[in-house]
Amino acid sequence: MDYTEGTEQFKRERSKKQMLWFGIISLTMTFAGLTSAYIVSMQRKDWVSDYEFPIALIISTGLIILSSITIHLAKKSILDGNKSLGVALMGLTLALGIAFVIAQFYGFNELKDQGYYFTGGSSTITTTFIFLIAVLHIAHVAIGLFVLIRVFIGAIKEKYTPDSYLGLYLGVAFWHFVDVLWLLLFMLFYFFR
Repeated sequence: MDYTEGTEQFKRERSKKQMLWFGIISLTMTFAGLTSAYIVSMQRKDWVSDYEFPIALIISTGLIILSSITIHLAKKSILDGNKSLGVALMGLTLALGIAFVIAQFYGFNELKDQGYYFTGGSSTITTTFIFLIAVLHIAHVAIGLFVLIRVFIGAIKEKYTPDSYLGLYLGVAFWHFVDVLWLLLFMLFYFFR
């Protein structure tokens, strides 16, 4: 297809999708660099591997997996014309996203209760990496929550149709990205200590 062809709306939608994927690739590279540094740092003599993995982080992982399922079902429902179910599922996704962030902070507190901190005399290179990477991820989840709120409001206002759902597509794609990113980070933290 010639990229100069098509309607102005088609071109705008294509450019917005490309910008989303450009952002996702950039964020992936950022986290790849941080996780590479984490893995390389595991060779240090002061690396701590005997900490108890926070239960709240395991719970948060279940919450974000559920949110990925609910947002997928919300999109499907909205595009199938079942707007009330779609709105309800989008609201549930938003609630699960908020619960994820809350569970993450409980997880940080569990690490603090074990005597591990982000900085200071009780910090270690291990916990500094965990806190840094997780907080950076939470920042992106916060952006995702903002996006979910916009998509939720759009769904309530019946903005999305099978012929016009760019905002829904972009919001769902970004949310799936933060979900998959957390799953990868969780596996890194849980299995590679």
